[in-house]
Amino acid sequence: MEFALYLLLGGFAGVLAGLFGVGGGMIIVPVLVFSFTAQGFDPLVLTHLAVGTSLATIVFTSLNSIKAHHRRGAVQWPVVLWMTVGIVLGAALGSLTAAAIHGPVLQKIIGVFAIAMSIQMAFSLQPKASRGVPGKPGLTLAGVVVGWASALFGIGGGSLTVPFLSWRSVPIQQAIATSAACGLPIAIAGALSFAWVGWQDAHLPEWSLGYVYLPALVGIAVTSMFFARIGANLAHRLPALLLRRLFALLLLGVGINFLI
Repeated sequence: MEFALYLLLGGFAGVLAGLFGVGGGMIIVPVLVFSFTAQGFDPLVLTHLAVGTSLATIVFTSLNSIKAHHRRGAVQWPVVLWMTVGIVLGAALGSLTAAAIHGPVLQKIIGVFAIAMSIQMAFSLQPKASRGVPGKPGLTLAGVVVGWASALFGIGGGSLTVPFLSWRSVPIQQAIATSAACGLPIAIAGALSFAWVGWQDAHLPEWSLGYVYLPALVGIAVTSMFFARIGANLAHRLPALLLRRLFALLLLGVGINFLI
């Protein structure tokens, strides 16, 4: 039953990855927390497991999403390159930050972030395009911030990267595509960091690689890679306002549930 849930979750996360340029982590993390709780995992590690596993799944979610966006020529690769320099450092710092936070406290922090993201998505709140794309130091610094927050919350960074690039006058479809490409180094650096910092934790269940739970990773990866391609194609065909608001409502419910 748990593996079937992981397959379903992977399909939903894949569509979100391609459609919005996010890795689906804001859905994956809460569902994994609920699933791991039902499976009786230790409360001290289950939130960290959910975040680390989410980052590992985004590696697979990103691949097909990047491929679909690249075929349309929408990815700004120079931006991806220089943000990646900062993302690697930021993701390592984010995993260390998460490891230092008590599990239930980390859940509440993620809950607040989910509510904030739901408000941002529901009302399309983002800064107006007012400046050009920054130089290499600016992109690297932005990568550090995005990488740190993404690793802390177990997300692909799209909820941060897309508004940043839009503010810097990148057209929205290119911002989504470039954000999807940035999600790959975020996921790789974050997942490796969580595997490393959790390697010696005595509270981990079987089939864990540090703070990465392998059965969930496999189940989500199987379906997410296929559905990410569908989401990326939809992003270039459909107005996403209604979908964004429905997703925002779901995030709001997730955030409130985590807080209470």
